Amino acid sequence: MTDLLKIFIKSAIVDNVVFIQYLAICPFIGMTSETGKATGMGLATTFVIILATVVTWPLYKFVMVPCGLEFLQTLIFILVIASLVQLVEFYLKKSAPGLYSSMGVYLALITTNCAVLGVTINCIGKNYNYVQSLVYALGTAAGFILSMVIMSGVRSRLKIAKVPKSFEGTPILYVAAGLLSLAFLGFKGLI
Repeated sequence: MTDLLKIFIKSAIVDNVVFIQYLAICPFIGMTSETGKATGMGLATTFVIILATVVTWPLYKFVMVPCGLEFLQTLIFILVIASLVQLVEFYLKKSAPGLYSSMGVYLALITTNCAVLGVTINCIGKNYNYVQSLVYALGTAAGFILSMVIMSGVRSRLKIAKVPKSFEGTPILYVAAGLLSLAFLGFKGLI
């Protein structure tokens, strides 16, 4: 049980997918202008990350390895992820049309969100078993939501802050993201 907790904390905080691995920067910058949109994107991505891990791990271990198709890992994983994103898109279109319309193009970009692909490939690369892979996926998803919510909070403060003219807009976002990354590097010795 403690090993699973270590995997969760390490994937969520110590090796945060955004601040440490620098994956999923596009939705991180594009969807954090409001906390509601950031949380919605984080939850949609969480759903896709977990489902992708649920599907790709057994597919890799029980189909691709016995058939000698490991070299097609990236291609097959992207096809699985794209299918799952379509399911999420259909679901949000029916159940939460406001969130669906506010996400715009970023919802479709979950397909190419390198965090989702990174989780599925890391589960195989780290040689995790099925349960460990699910915990890793859940921890990475929690870390993604955490980074999205933190950045949305920072952006809400930046709206009212006095920012030098040369740093207004995107430059101050990258400065803030860099400082947040440095703060998360402080967790490196935790596990």
